[in-house]
Amino acid sequence: MKLTPKAQEVAAQILDAFKSGAVPKALAVTFLARNHVSPCSRWSWRNRLIVALRGHADARGFRQWQEVGRRVRAGEHALLILGPCHVKDNRRSRETDETSSDEPGMKLVGFRCIPVFGYDQTEGEPLPELEKASAFLETLPLFEVAHSWGLVVKAVVPGGRLGYYRSGIEIGLAVENFATWTHELVHAADDRMGNLTRSGGQRLDNEVVAELGGAILLECLGYTVDSDRGGAYKNIELYCQKHERDLFAVCSELLDRTCAAVDLILKTAEELNARQEAA
Repeated sequence: MKLTPKAQEVAAQILDAFKSGAVPKALAVTFLARNHVSPCSRWSWRNRLIVALRGHADARGFRQWQEVGRRVRAGEHALLILGPCHVKDNRRSRETDETSSDEPGMKLVGFRCIPVFGYDQTEGEPLPELEKASAFLETLPLFEVAHSWGLVVKAVVPGGRLGYYRSGIEIGLAVENFATWTHELVHAADDRMGNLTRSGGQRLDNEVVAELGGAILLECLGYTVDSDRGGAYKNIELYCQKHERDLFAVCSELLDRTCAAVDLILKTAEELNARQEAA
């Protein structure tokens, strides 16, 4: 069975819905480990992004991990976050970390580096909320495709993004919805085909391919609600408005590239299933 025509058929249906305006309301975002209490959850978005980009669901200092029954494994290297340094009355100085509250009369004079370690760099007592988040990842459709491509899939602390793809290395998810997962998986497929444009920031072509491709992929698999057409439309519209481009024209222009990425994912899944059945 050739998969590309199926992807193109679904893509045409989605684009027709976009053009007519008949798209459902965007799904609500549910964060992974949303009830997880950690010093990390009180840090600035900048520092939480540093942790997320390193692929960690939680990060703490050496003693903070000891307080919850875990210890940093030997040989692990710390990542550095920034903590503000304040002075008071131009004479007395005090350094604070991200968990400290501002006090009247304190003046910010700079920042210092604070070494912290990610959850995956420690061992000891499990943290139930993070273990639950990791268990959710194994329920993701096409999870095995990412693994067959040598990608690590991780739950990460929200850091200003719902998810991310690090080329050839890993996919990080901060939310509990399939649309974000397939968005990042399509990035990976697009990358493997040599089409992902690598440059700073979010490029229009990359993001439209991932957003539209994620919706197509989920609908091909029968996840019509999880495909979140409304969310895909909203995100693509924002990307196009930013670049002053017509949404339908951009999607049509990138349709072949998008369907090729979806096709690669589905073909890889079929090959993996065939090997498993033959074993």
